[in-house]
Amino acid sequence: MLQSIANFFVTSSGFASLTFGNIIMLIIGAVLIYVGISRDAEPLLLIPIGFGIIMGNIPPIATGLLAAPVGDSLGGFLWYINRGMYLGIYPPLIFLGIGALTDFSYLIANPILMLLGAAAQVGIFITFIIANFLGFDLFQAASIGIIGGADGPTAIFLSSKFAPELVAIIAVAGYSYIALIPILQPIVSRFLTTKKERLIKMKKVRTVSKKERMIFPVISTIIVALFVPQSLNLVGMLMLGNLLKESGLTERLAEASARFILDSVTILLMISVGSAATAELFLTPQSLKIVFLGAFAFIVSLSSGIFFAKFMNLFLKEKLNPLIGAAGVSAVPDSARVAQTIAQKDDPTNFILMHAMAPNVAGVIGSAVAAGVFLNIIPKLMP
Repeated sequence: MLQSIANFFVTSSGFASLTFGNIIMLIIGAVLIYVGISRDAEPLLLIPIGFGIIMGNIPPIATGLLAAPVGDSLGGFLWYINRGMYLGIYPPLIFLGIGALTDFSYLIANPILMLLGAAAQVGIFITFIIANFLGFDLFQAASIGIIGGADGPTAIFLSSKFAPELVAIIAVAGYSYIALIPILQPIVSRFLTTKKERLIKMKKVRTVSKKERMIFPVISTIIVALFVPQSLNLVGMLMLGNLLKESGLTERLAEASARFILDSVTILLMISVGSAATAELFLTPQSLKIVFLGAFAFIVSLSSGIFFAKFMNLFLKEKLNPLIGAAGVSAVPDSARVAQTIAQKDDPTNFILMHAMAPNVAGVIGSAVAAGVFLNIIPKLMP
């Protein structure tokens, strides 16, 4: 009996195939879960990602969870779940839910703030150039650069099309930096602004009519899709979700999009991201480069939004608080809330949240448009 037990551990258990890399990834998965719970840092994202990493790094050869189907034999459970990520199905569905939760009123009321959402995408394109210079091909460089938009679904969507082999590391890096917004954004914002600038108070935004709120998603979809057709997958679903919310006649569909679809797909996508981050793919020099390039892209995007707000102030009579420029990254609504928190530390009576929401939601559109630009142009540049 003892010999049978020993043979089981040697030949059939997970211990038989466990590698040092698997152990490191199991620790990383546990750390992500710990951070998500103890620091309340995007727990809806980090907890399922961390658990997915654990599931994917219990040696797949033993569990069979990631095994592809062969002939008449079915594949592993996680192999089928991951198809939604690799086929680009999950990100548009997440955009549908985000649209049903998003209020574009602040952007409609002050459309000039859309420029801040566009400016905050600069980090995407600068990082794209640098990544290509460092040896990544154009497809991989574009997938890495999109991390700077702080938009996890868009990063996954683009990398699933351009560089499926990098999806896991790009997604983990992207969502990790989104979770670090409460730490990174204040550091960058305070370093690049003066106290006088942070004390700027902005006038109350005008009330936006229901008619304007219903017209906006339709017109935005048409204009954006005509200019950048490849962005329609994301922008179209985002605006559909918003129209369901604003029409006033489709509350059930809006609720289903914002709660049931969004929550269900988030679980599936985060588990897919985590389980795809196996030791063989994650623990490589190339992956470390991507992590550092992602951090660079994110910081440049925060900075470019702030600098552009300062530039706009040279011409505007009513000055902008530069803190809202950092909210141009598309981490809705976290980056807008952080901008408000920073402002109130210097002046508890300063309320810029509604103003920060405008570039914040514009950033969601901007990152999707940036992905569409890459999808339109990059294939034409490749031999």
